[in-house]
Amino acid sequence: MRPRAGAWRALWPLLPLVAFLALVVVGPIVRVLVWGLAPSFAPTAPTQAPWAEITATPLYRDALVRTFRLSLTVTLGCLVLGYPVAYALARARGWGGHVLLALVVAPFWISVLARSFTWMVLLQRQGVVNRVLLALGLVTEPVPLIYNEVGVHVGMIHVLLPYMILSLYGAMRTIDPQLLRAAAGLGATEWQAFRRVWWPLSRAGVAAGSLLLFVVALGFFVTPALLGGGKVTTLAMLIEAHVSQAQDWPLAAALGLLLLAATLLALLPAQRALRLEALVGAGGR
Repeated sequence: MRPRAGAWRALWPLLPLVAFLALVVVGPIVRVLVWGLAPSFAPTAPTQAPWAEITATPLYRDALVRTFRLSLTVTLGCLVLGYPVAYALARARGWGGHVLLALVVAPFWISVLARSFTWMVLLQRQGVVNRVLLALGLVTEPVPLIYNEVGVHVGMIHVLLPYMILSLYGAMRTIDPQLLRAAAGLGATEWQAFRRVWWPLSRAGVAAGSLLLFVVALGFFVTPALLGGGKVTTLAMLIEAHVSQAQDWPLAAALGLLLLAATLLALLPAQRALRLEALVGAGGR
């Protein structure tokens, strides 16, 4: 009994932290759960049957599918663009690596709102991007790059790409470069060394970065709202509209629970398929 009592006493300093987390994390989740399942407890309840409303309205189903599709394609885009940059960072030596890392981190110094407004200027019909396309002869007239999913993809990839690069870079830094030299000494080509040595050892970063970006992209609001121009509706935008405009707390809470449940259902099979426990354990050893 004495060791058990000593263990409990050792946990007492954590009680303030546990209470804080319960107040700011668990409390709001419980409140959303109650409002979504029992609308009568909400401050304002214009919709008494939120789940029936969600089921009967195609808008919410389309928004859910669009949200997951955007998150998936943005994550894949960040992976394709970020992997070569992370590879170059991990292999770079000297001041070149420091400069490249500073360029990757620099976007964090600018707010998401400012970056989204910048892309609105660049992607408009008379913007720099359309002017370059016209000057190169790739198009004969300005193409619509904003207020559609094209602009949303560009803005979200720009915002989330540094997270993917840093996740991959953290995993690649632990790979011993001598392994590639050993593979070359055994007769492997650069592609064979990459495919059989570098890629398997970097999968932990790929899995962690992909899951991180996918979850973050599911709740993105500012960039789709600005670059989508109200034509690319996501669940986060619907939740905001029901809270700030319609004051429909039960329906907003139900949409939040729907997004949470769909996220968990997507992450569980992804976690099993990517074998995160094995990958993280291998990286820790």
